[in-house]
Amino acid sequence: MGVAQLTLLSVGATLGTGIFVVLGQAVPEAGPAVVVSFVLAGVTALFSALSYAELAGMIPGSGSSYSYAYATLGELVAWVCGWCLILEYGVSVAAVAVGWGQYVNELLELTLGVSLPESLSAPPGAGGVLNVPAALIVVLAMVVLLRGAKESAVANTVMVAVKIAALVLFCAVAFTAFRAGNFHPLFPLGAAGMSAGAASLFFSYIGFDAASTAGEEARDPQKDLPRAIILSLVLVTALYVLVAVAALGAMPWQRFAGTEATLSEVLVHAVGGGNLWPVLLSVGAVVATTSVVLTVQYGQIRILFAMARDGLVPPLFAKVHPRTGVPRAGTVIVSGFIAVLAALVPLGSLADATSIGTLFAFMLVNLAVVLLRRRDPGAPRSFRVPFSPVTPLLGVAFCGYMLCSLGADTWIAFGAWMAAGLVVYGLYGIRHSKLAHPQEDPA
Repeated sequence: MGVAQLTLLSVGATLGTGIFVVLGQAVPEAGPAVVVSFVLAGVTALFSALSYAELAGMIPGSGSSYSYAYATLGELVAWVCGWCLILEYGVSVAAVAVGWGQYVNELLELTLGVSLPESLSAPPGAGGVLNVPAALIVVLAMVVLLRGAKESAVANTVMVAVKIAALVLFCAVAFTAFRAGNFHPLFPLGAAGMSAGAASLFFSYIGFDAASTAGEEARDPQKDLPRAIILSLVLVTALYVLVAVAALGAMPWQRFAGTEATLSEVLVHAVGGGNLWPVLLSVGAVVATTSVVLTVQYGQIRILFAMARDGLVPPLFAKVHPRTGVPRAGTVIVSGFIAVLAALVPLGSLADATSIGTLFAFMLVNLAVVLLRRRDPGAPRSFRVPFSPVTPLLGVAFCGYMLCSLGADTWIAFGAWMAAGLVVYGLYGIRHSKLAHPQEDPA
């Protein structure tokens, strides 16, 4: 992959998740200040993106921040980072798959006047029994991924083009119903509401680091990975802010609660003009969320591949097919787990769990840059974080601020996840570690 395909990989993994799926949950938390929430989340992601860019140029492996932590902070910290990434990538795929099911249902209602029964389109706790569409898209993404990285990249390029077009179309239509009064007052729920919205919307930026999971498929990783990471984040942030302004200008923030198909609701209730615009947007949203499922699922599989190669998870995850180069067993196992998660867990719980895992992983990446600058200042770097160590330390501070905005239930679930991870590391990782047993080849 060249810089264009790597950028599209990151855009594909990022663009769509928050703006198509989570916006409806963040607006009731922040009100019109959700636009500021997007900027705050984007700035937080930017600090981490700069750190990712420096480390991706130095350590162009397949494991994203896990590989960076492994090379700079040691095996135990790398395990914690990898365990956070498993939570981040796996749960975020499930969350986006839930949103995909909502837009499919919306599309069926607009075009055919029918909808899937709630028992088969919503998880337990949200009025249903099993979310079949959410599980289905995960399985379809698995089929594409099993064909190989090149084929997956081509499919992703097409889908990214479609969803950018859909978002530009949404803005063009929504601005025809724009009312400046919808932004007054800008902070109806205070700064705390804006911060809570930013913490939820940080989920929207998960995936900009996807290019760093493709280091071994990159043509020139030292140069192309940093460019792709930063370029994708700038593109995504600009589109997010533009769409949020258009959506809130077209529909009062009090009406955003209660739906995952948020942008479609804006066009149906605020803009009018029949079903044409909502249908086109729903088609774009289905394609957009499909792209996110495909690329983030790819990242999850590659992280487990890197961890297996280091001996920290079973070698099954590192075995690749000789023709496609795809870790087939790992792809099937990961996809099966995510499909079950998507079918059984509500969206809100998935989104917050994803955000906390991501923020922890990003904190470790920023710290890795600071430590590596002190430990090996003369090492060749194709990209250097400007104003280090101030910039990466600001990244740590911003991530910590966002973490404090998450709810107690999310922290309890995260604590249980990390405790389980340390047990797995103690029972399996330490015993099979490549560092502890260098004569063994885990792959």
